[in-house]
Amino acid sequence: MRALRDTLAVALIVSLAPIAAVAQSANTGAGGDPRTSVAQPEVSGKPSAVATTSIQSVLGDAADPTGLRRFLFDRGIVLSFNAIADILGDTSGGTRRTATVLGRLDMQLDADLDRLAGWHGAAFRVEAYQINGAGLSRAAVNDLAVISELEALPSTRLYELWIEQQFLDGQLAVKLGQVAADTEFLVSQTATLFINSTFGWPTIAGTNLPSGGPAYPFGAPAIRAKYLPTSNLSFQVGLFDGDPAGPARQWNDPDPQRRDRTGTNFRLSDPAFLIAEAAYAYNFEERAGTGQVLVEPGTVTLGGWHHFGRFDSLRVDDTGRSLADPSTTGVARRFRGNDGLYGIIDQTVYREPDDAGQGASAFVRAVTSPGDRNLIDLYLDAGIGYRGLLPGRSNDTAGVAVSYARISPSARGADRDTILETGTAMPRRRFEALIEATYQAVLGPGVTVQPNLQYVFHPGGNIPDPRDALGRRIKNGTVVGLRATLTY
Repeated sequence: MRALRDTLAVALIVSLAPIAAVAQSANTGAGGDPRTSVAQPEVSGKPSAVATTSIQSVLGDAADPTGLRRFLFDRGIVLSFNAIADILGDTSGGTRRTATVLGRLDMQLDADLDRLAGWHGAAFRVEAYQINGAGLSRAAVNDLAVISELEALPSTRLYELWIEQQFLDGQLAVKLGQVAADTEFLVSQTATLFINSTFGWPTIAGTNLPSGGPAYPFGAPAIRAKYLPTSNLSFQVGLFDGDPAGPARQWNDPDPQRRDRTGTNFRLSDPAFLIAEAAYAYNFEERAGTGQVLVEPGTVTLGGWHHFGRFDSLRVDDTGRSLADPSTTGVARRFRGNDGLYGIIDQTVYREPDDAGQGASAFVRAVTSPGDRNLIDLYLDAGIGYRGLLPGRSNDTAGVAVSYARISPSARGADRDTILETGTAMPRRRFEALIEATYQAVLGPGVTVQPNLQYVFHPGGNIPDPRDALGRRIKNGTVVGLRATLTY
């Protein structure tokens, strides 16, 4: 409870400080593309999401008692803050019954360098997190799809630090600096409603890539180019250092968050990570129809990545023997590179007849990677959100989502080999799945509370419970939680 108290206290101090953020346009979708999901939430912990409201609108003169906020804004500088606190409890399953409190304060400075210094088409951002509390996935559930997207080791860390230059009247933008891929790539607008981290940067990427990839809580040195030939179509590509925290060695910590405690490693020597995608948004400017059939807005995204590093087999050594074989060399077979392909559909499926800002949106996302060098070879998720579901609650958003991560053939084969060689019964990994239901209630501009319920099937993919003397699998977990947010 102390972590929650500290987070909310910081949020209150921030909200009364003589600085403010300006909420981004309500027409901007998560990931920076046009908004096509009517069920995109007001506030989200996902790095790709945008805040559409701020508490500053109700503070009046108290929002800027010294005039500093207006002074900075007139010169192109905007400071914004987002405070989030989660209370989460494992009520059944997992490795034990416990509750945790998580808090994160997101501090962001954006500068329009044209207004500030006459540098036409240039923008600058620096963003940092102050994270406190304990994560429930580490403490009890032991799942691959982390229960809360806030979960990280307590720290104050740099997230992004970049400069972006626009060309061709804004059609082309090049970003250079420390960048996080999950702010723009692999993003579903509707999925930003949900608490579990997998509905942002999906489990397959966070599990298969070194240090989890350039995604929360890590950014990485990168260059990103985005081209918009039309307002509907976008192409973007990013080249990142491929290991934000650096590789684990005998002399350093196996946990990447401890290898880079402050987000300032700024590594440039690791094999690169390349990701690219194309997105097409349709009918977002106005409602379109053919006869009596109404075509609602949506976005289709196709993308892929390639990591240029080397990856170990999970099953065989460098001679082709099983790693469970007593005569193995113990040196895993190595593969050159690693890949992923993905597709996403975000679709508004219904809007209230008397209010186009209310209705339902759905998303579907599929990702695949090679099964010979990765723990997960197939990932699927889908969900639906409804904005204004309850009468008189037009800004609230309710949603249900599911995810499925399949354990690769090489990992399943390694389990089978171990059982055959040792003669010891043990759980065999197969898949991990998740259901989440949540409801975001808007109490006022920039202030929300969000109860949520999650059920995890086969935590860790069906791994043994480290607290069970008989080595039985971790039982399916039930998690209940409540989130509070304040945006300024």
